[in-house]
Amino acid sequence: MTTNQESGTRPDLSSPSVRAIYSRLLGYVRPYWKAFVVAALCMVFTAATESTFPAVMNFLLDKGFKAPSPEMVWMIPLGLVGLFFVRGIAVFCSGYVMSWITSNVVMTLRREMFAKLLRLPTRYYADNSPGALISKVVFDTNNISDASSNGIITMIRESLTLVGLLGYLLWLDWKLTLIALSVGPLVITTVQRFGKRLRDASQRGYESMGQITHILEEATGAHKVVKIFGGQSYEKKRFMEATARYRRAQMREAIPASVTVPITHLASAISVAIIIFIALYDVSHNGKTSVGSFVGFITGLLMLLAPAKRLTEVNNTITRGVAAAESIFKLLDLAPEADEGKKELGRAHGDVRFEDVQFSYPDSERIALAGIDIDVKAGETIALVGASGSGKSTLVSLLPRFYSPQSGRILIDGVDIAELSLASLRENISLVSQDVVLFNDSVAANIAYGSADIHGEEDIIAAARAANAWGFIEAMPEGLATPVGSNGVKISGGQRQRLAIARALLKNAPILILDEATSALDTESERLVQAALSVLMQGRTTFVIAHRLSTIESADRILVMDRGRVVEAGRHAELLALGGRYAHLHQLQFQSEAAPE
Repeated sequence: MTTNQESGTRPDLSSPSVRAIYSRLLGYVRPYWKAFVVAALCMVFTAATESTFPAVMNFLLDKGFKAPSPEMVWMIPLGLVGLFFVRGIAVFCSGYVMSWITSNVVMTLRREMFAKLLRLPTRYYADNSPGALISKVVFDTNNISDASSNGIITMIRESLTLVGLLGYLLWLDWKLTLIALSVGPLVITTVQRFGKRLRDASQRGYESMGQITHILEEATGAHKVVKIFGGQSYEKKRFMEATARYRRAQMREAIPASVTVPITHLASAISVAIIIFIALYDVSHNGKTSVGSFVGFITGLLMLLAPAKRLTEVNNTITRGVAAAESIFKLLDLAPEADEGKKELGRAHGDVRFEDVQFSYPDSERIALAGIDIDVKAGETIALVGASGSGKSTLVSLLPRFYSPQSGRILIDGVDIAELSLASLRENISLVSQDVVLFNDSVAANIAYGSADIHGEEDIIAAARAANAWGFIEAMPEGLATPVGSNGVKISGGQRQRLAIARALLKNAPILILDEATSALDTESERLVQAALSVLMQGRTTFVIAHRLSTIESADRILVMDRGRVVEAGRHAELLALGGRYAHLHQLQFQSEAAPE
């Protein structure tokens, strides 16, 4: 957005960018238009009663501060009390209803943002930290809340109040009123000049808050690493720098936000001074102005300053809200991961073929995969080995379409996966990786993740038994209902792996990806996990990525990768006899494992 100016005491709706953002934001209010009408009517009533007090003062002073009749002595005070009692109810209703509308708007935005996050491509998560995304969903929407509730209430109510008081002042003395309005251009120019600076500063503030959230998320998530490597000072320094950037952004906001109010007050004071001079001059020399009219006019004019001040201040709130809305809408407008396939595969037989597949990561000149041709029969186990960066994980990431190849095709049962819907494709694939992801929920919920409405407790127990997990689950205090903590922090690494295997068993997909599933486990845990994997792999087309070559000796075929190419292929014994790269890797690993400790 390049044109960010505000005009007068509200955002410049003649600016296409601001008008588009604010109109889109108000579109979320449209489903609650009936409640909004109720709130608006309450605000109209509130504004209409604002000029009552100066009118009463005008009336009483012109009557010599005498009641026209004895009944008016008590009727006027009681009438004022009754009027302002009803006015108080109207103020409460408008505030409550607008808060109800705003809470629904914020809830809807957060739900849409979360739904969008679930559908964004893998690349987006590689480019953006979780902390920055959390900041958008949590903090940016809070500023939307302020702009949508307090901002709209103040803008509507005070604008109507302003109009009502101006109407009353024009009726009393239109010439003096026009003099009062002469300060308008000064106020407008001031707000225009500082509006863009405020919005730009708000954007920097949101970015800084994202950095703060990111550092918090990293430091708390990696607290063991921080402690064992003595990283407290480093993390503290990072956090101090991030909070200092946020403070500087806040101060950049404070300058334009603070300067508009005193300038508005000064301009208003000059206007009042001129009017008092003219009124006193008329009374002294011409006797034109009555005391009641003069007091009523001055009272109304002074009352005019309050809504004018609040409108100037609410401009800052709305400006921040527009900046937050811009940040939110940028996220909502991101294209979801491509899902143009229309075909439904059903349950796949499991034949997989890579045909001359080439792939490079976005913004990278290096080719990650080059000319990959692999033909895998249903039920076959394919092991991928090679140095880090050789393309193993990239290859299996293409299968569920986390990324799409620049050229070539990947086929399942003879069908190009680009022609399949994502849901149909991914229903046929299970994944067990080294970095097991568990949710802060019960054991049962983690095993049945994504299919809890299909599988009952008996199915979950059967999967847990097959994964060699039922023994430790049964020993837990609450069994299947036991919470595992954030990412399974309450259980061991081997137990986490077995829960992930149970999850894959329960899904029962015909194609399986094992990404270093036994890495970094102790001998006993590895034995149990390997036994569970043997059950899981039966009858499934399996792609195994492994650094520990002893775990893939029984694979139907081993593919050795280097710099994005398959340089060797065959069974374990064949590759050893070949004496090539695989034999070299095997020798190095054997020597490492055989070395005395």
